[in-house]
Amino acid sequence: MPELPEVETVRRGLTRLVQGATIAHVEVRYPKMVTPDADVFTAELISRKIERIDRRGKYLLFRFSGDLTMVSHLRMEGKYDVQPEGSPVSKHTHVIFHLTDNRELRYTDTRKFGRMQLVPTGEETTLAPSLGKLGPEPTAETLTLAYMVKIFGKSHKVVKPFLLDQTRIAGLGNIYADEVLWLSKINPLTPVDTLTPSQLSELRQNIIDEMALAIGGHGTTVHSFSTAFGEAGQFQNQLHVYGREGEPCERCGTELVKIKVAQRGTHFCPHCQPLPPEAKAALIHD
Repeated sequence: MPELPEVETVRRGLTRLVQGATIAHVEVRYPKMVTPDADVFTAELISRKIERIDRRGKYLLFRFSGDLTMVSHLRMEGKYDVQPEGSPVSKHTHVIFHLTDNRELRYTDTRKFGRMQLVPTGEETTLAPSLGKLGPEPTAETLTLAYMVKIFGKSHKVVKPFLLDQTRIAGLGNIYADEVLWLSKINPLTPVDTLTPSQLSELRQNIIDEMALAIGGHGTTVHSFSTAFGEAGQFQNQLHVYGREGEPCERCGTELVKIKVAQRGTHFCPHCQPLPPEAKAALIHD
């Protein structure tokens, strides 16, 4: 699933490609992908201008003229690209926004999990409730240490799935959770309420820095992610631990391992990220 850096990369690409463009008409080839129903969805968008494209967590927010917003989630395999009008269409292309400048903004999704919802601008968190439940963005301004100390201190959950919970911190997924835990030397099975303020401070800074670096690297391509320009991300070449099980740790040379935590493949260094005694005791107690 594309995580925050990948979605932000798509947002920036689409801004360059289609901001200011006007919708001539919309072709919905898989009606279950859109809300409201396809006829209303297409009728609402005719002659609307794409004024800008925002992002919240892993969601794209297309702002159309007339105070209309399309909330778009790429889910596992979704991607947008722009093609000349009339170019061959993939069988996995499910929504085509025909633009008045003889181009097409296409949404392609091999697994059909992506979703698009039209809502009045300003009512996103009411009519798309998942948006209203998102935690703060992983930036220095929005993700404060005081907030992290508060929410981590209230939970006995282990840290890996805690970081994946979008209601806690928006945008982190499996790849970057593994990366920031390795950078912070925190074992993924550590209960969050056993982390010290010092550890949380380091974790916070690593989350902020890693997200910024990944955005600068145009995201990570592990399976199928591509930018709005059809290019692969570049940050996979800078990953320290994710997908590197069996390889030596960059810090200590110990073989990296992969385990399942909350049904998610999880990569870490058993030497650099040991489970501390107090964390072991907490897990046994639970």
